[in-house]
Amino acid sequence: MLYAADLPDDVDALKALVLRQQAEHEAQARRQTEQEAEYQQLLQDYEQQVSGLREQLNLALAKRFGTSSEQLSPDQLRLFFEPVDEIEPATAEEECAEVPAHRRAKRGRRPLPENLPRVDVIHDLSDEEKICPNDGATLELIGEDSSEQLDIVPAKVQVIRHVRRKYACPCCEQQVKTAPLPPQPIPKSIASPGMLAHVVTSKYVDALPLYRQEAIFQRLGVDIPRATFANWMIRCGQLIQPLINLMREQLLAGPLVQMDETPVQVLKESGKSAQSKSWIWVSRGGPPRQPLVLYDYDPGRGKAVPLKLLEDYCGYLQTDGYKAYREVVSQNGLTHVGCWAHARRKFDEANKAQGRGKKPAGRAMQGLAYIQKLYRIERALKEATAEARHTARQEQAVPVLEQLRAWLDKSLPQVPPQSAVGKALNYLHEEWPRLVRYLDDGFIPIDNNLTENAIRPFTIGRKNWLFSDSVKGIESGTNLYSLIQTAKANQLEPYQYLRHVFSELPKADTIEAIEELLPANIDVDTIYC
Repeated sequence: MLYAADLPDDVDALKALVLRQQAEHEAQARRQTEQEAEYQQLLQDYEQQVSGLREQLNLALAKRFGTSSEQLSPDQLRLFFEPVDEIEPATAEEECAEVPAHRRAKRGRRPLPENLPRVDVIHDLSDEEKICPNDGATLELIGEDSSEQLDIVPAKVQVIRHVRRKYACPCCEQQVKTAPLPPQPIPKSIASPGMLAHVVTSKYVDALPLYRQEAIFQRLGVDIPRATFANWMIRCGQLIQPLINLMREQLLAGPLVQMDETPVQVLKESGKSAQSKSWIWVSRGGPPRQPLVLYDYDPGRGKAVPLKLLEDYCGYLQTDGYKAYREVVSQNGLTHVGCWAHARRKFDEANKAQGRGKKPAGRAMQGLAYIQKLYRIERALKEATAEARHTARQEQAVPVLEQLRAWLDKSLPQVPPQSAVGKALNYLHEEWPRLVRYLDDGFIPIDNNLTENAIRPFTIGRKNWLFSDSVKGIESGTNLYSLIQTAKANQLEPYQYLRHVFSELPKADTIEAIEELLPANIDVDTIYC
């Protein structure tokens, strides 16, 4: 603090002192402003961090205890779209239609399937009970009352003896002929086609690990080491390789391929630790009524894998937002189609991240409502032809997408990009050019859910057998998964189909004979005969 006695008498010196103090004051004010701005930035970062952690907690609680459904009710849709009838033209007609009187479904157990074999157990009266107590006449049969019970016979293990008869010439005693043994799926093995089909179905359909099957067979009195089972699985996977090759040719010749990937652990893998991740890549395509599903193993998850699997393919490729697919799209000139289910999932997670209880309808709910509107259009067109679906999408889905795009452009600058809603909006923005490509043709699905459904049997099995011991084992497993899931997609019962393949494939010596064993070419009556 300056006192009057300290002030200089010279005017110029006094001016210099005032200017110096003014500069110091301004510098102090700037420092204070910078400190306040820094404090506000720290406070904003802290609030964003707390908000992000709260969203993560809410989302974790929702995944642990909440529902996994991403559907919205009509009441929620009314918050954003009035009236709801505009979402789907057929809905207005249904609401104006006369509703018939309600008829309650008849209660009671369902009838047992007619295709199951029947064993009649006759319950008759004794000879004494067949005598009339009134006049002593013999009672006559006038009808029957029948009821059915469902019975099950546990697995029956039997031994098939192949008896090969020998013949010799009685004159020269030199010519000897022996009846040939039919080709077997695994030569010199004790496993019949039915046995192999049972073990394969138990592991790759019912997710029953080999060590459990070993215990089951021991209870039946047959001791087969699990190492033998594992060797059978490898040999079966190698046996069906010709079918897998034909399926891959047909898949790559089609107009659309859907792909996704999931991790797997392989213990004995060259250059990798037992704890490291490898990957199963799933491809789905083919005609709608003759679908093909292929599984492929690879130690990596990089862009080289799609380049290898889709070599020489030209057409539509539908995936999620994983960027490893973009290289093959660029090199092969593919049309990349996005997945609306993944976009919807981002908004669903953002909505759940807000927590439970009453909450205002925010951007996450509004994004879900727009996407749900697109899905309602698709549900109404489920049974339509590709041409009709394409026309209806242009008339109904395009206006919705235009509204969604305008809403997206308006919302993007207003939401922090690191928040759950911001991540959903940015995902939708980045994937938009690929998401709208499903409008190109009516045969293109709106999402990649069919491929995710094909992954689910593998993930269920992985929860039980946990890992694969060797590369040979996982490669044979991918072949078997491919054949089984393609058979199921073509409405074939897996065990009966595999039994037929393991019986007939060793005999097939031409491409035509092998093609007849593809799931799409199988007559259902053939595998049950």
